[in-house]
Amino acid sequence: MRTPAVALLALALPASLAGCAGGTEGPGNVRAETGVQDVTARPTQYCVDGEPQLYETTPPIVEVSPDTAISLTVPEVIAERGWQVQVFDDQLQEVLGEVDVPEGTTTFDGINSSDVVPPAFYLVVVEDKGGDCGEWTGAWPVGFLRAGG
Repeated sequence: MRTPAVALLALALPASLAGCAGGTEGPGNVRAETGVQDVTARPTQYCVDGEPQLYETTPPIVEVSPDTAISLTVPEVIAERGWQVQVFDDQLQEVLGEVDVPEGTTTFDGINSSDVVPPAFYLVVVEDKGGDCGEWTGAWPVGFLRAGG
């Protein structure tokens, strides 16, 4: 079992503190698909050349119907390192759960919009830790708002 990435606390930083990335583009984007919706999430943090980087970005929010499959696709470099999905509350403050993704998987579709109890939640793709930045890992949040909640 993987340990949750402690670096996700950086998601709650005010935008004024999150601008240390300079012009670095980061590792690529994560794609979230549900029903006919297809959105791209940029990283909020990542390790670049051994240095932790924070990015000013607003996570996408997707309206979903109950009992709808959610598919997450990561760049190949993230699939090679390994990743998981952390389920957060609607404020990105509390981890509600974790879903391990099999190593080497680029696309994971094992989450359903009704799997999470609150109607508003975030799924955060989290790269496995242990790279050049140690505990610091990449994170890509995507918000979901389930109809009827």
